[in-house]
Amino acid sequence: MRARVSELLAEYRIPSAVIGVLSDGEITDFAVGVKNISAREPATTDTVYQCGSVSKTWTALAFMQLVDEGKVALDEPVRTYLPDFRVADPDVSAKVTPRHLLNHTNGIEENYGDPGEDDDVYKRMVDNIAGAGQVHPLGHTHGYSAALGYAILARIMEVIDGKGWDAIMKDRLFDPLGLTSTTTRREHTDQNRAATGYLIRSLEEGPILSPLGHLPRSFGPGGNVNTTARDLLTMAYVFLNEGKAPNGTRIVSPGIIREMTESRVPIPDPYMFGPEWALGLIVCDWHGQTVYAHDGSAVSQSARLRILPESNIAVSMLANAGPRDSFYRKVFNEILADLGAVTIPDLPEPDPTLALDLSRYEGSYERPGTRYEVAAEGGKLHLRFTLNPMEAQLLNKPEQLEYELFPISETHFLMLRTIARGPQTVAIYDSRMCRTVSSTSIAE
Repeated sequence: MRARVSELLAEYRIPSAVIGVLSDGEITDFAVGVKNISAREPATTDTVYQCGSVSKTWTALAFMQLVDEGKVALDEPVRTYLPDFRVADPDVSAKVTPRHLLNHTNGIEENYGDPGEDDDVYKRMVDNIAGAGQVHPLGHTHGYSAALGYAILARIMEVIDGKGWDAIMKDRLFDPLGLTSTTTRREHTDQNRAATGYLIRSLEEGPILSPLGHLPRSFGPGGNVNTTARDLLTMAYVFLNEGKAPNGTRIVSPGIIREMTESRVPIPDPYMFGPEWALGLIVCDWHGQTVYAHDGSAVSQSARLRILPESNIAVSMLANAGPRDSFYRKVFNEILADLGAVTIPDLPEPDPTLALDLSRYEGSYERPGTRYEVAAEGGKLHLRFTLNPMEAQLLNKPEQLEYELFPISETHFLMLRTIARGPQTVAIYDSRMCRTVSSTSIAE
């Protein structure tokens, strides 16, 4: 596998990857490539990467400890713990719950301004959304929240525990799990072990040093955990062993693990990941087997985690370049097939027999933090969206991106990006009071 991954890294121009496999309680990990191109420093199994949105699974697990202790109830209003909590819609202000935040059904626009980098960042984010509107009605559909939802959860944790989210994560999770390589702040990471992030804007150009070394602190609970492939699997072990860590420490009760995995809402696009979202985890269906997952991208680093309870297996991958879906699929499928486990289903093919009234799809669509335009031209459907100027410059792309959509069904489409990035699916659907596009990040 090391030789095969080395070939794939060269093909996709990714500088390095560290891969870990947890099987029957034992972790095997290996590293390929360089963590820093200019210094030609090889990546090792101790190299620390930014795991992006896989941070949400860490935060959800720590938050559920409070539920386990009876200090928080999933279906109590957020106002029970944050009395001054308010958004533009009074009904949402009064009724939104931690469960809505954990499973991304709150619908609150990511309109929190610039909360800064100080220790009160999550309090500021909560204060700053007093005028934030709704992208969709509370609880009506799944709409992925990149930063805000989990920042509100972090603020609840801070109020209950009486200390900052960073300290809470260390005290509640990292130390009990026996982790010495996992942190929530870039400055707390041993820089001698930290991978340098790179952008891959094209295969021809290859990796270039990212001008943005890490995400803002506002993304902390939803995106700023730094870890190793082995530490990530140590957390996954808890889900495979009814709440216990490898060292025997009980992190949460078996009932909490059941709650996290069995409390689910449907995902409008079931193809890229799976049909449902649980509490801090995506629920996938791989040829009839349930698999739990989360992915992460921290601008120039990426993470993949898959947990297969029926096989008692988990697989993790960390890389110091942006996500490449086809790369991850090739690597994981070879590992899983070698272990005799179920493999990742292919994306569906477009259906050329579908005769759609394309005018029905034209218009503006939103999900939290993102707005899209869909237009029919020349008998074809196109999706457009606008990058902010900094993001466009970072990715060396025009500010407006456009992709053709190929129909899979009346609501689902295949969108072809570059060869390196591979295809992805997109769901376009009406949700009461709103029109919504559901997809992974198209810009990446």
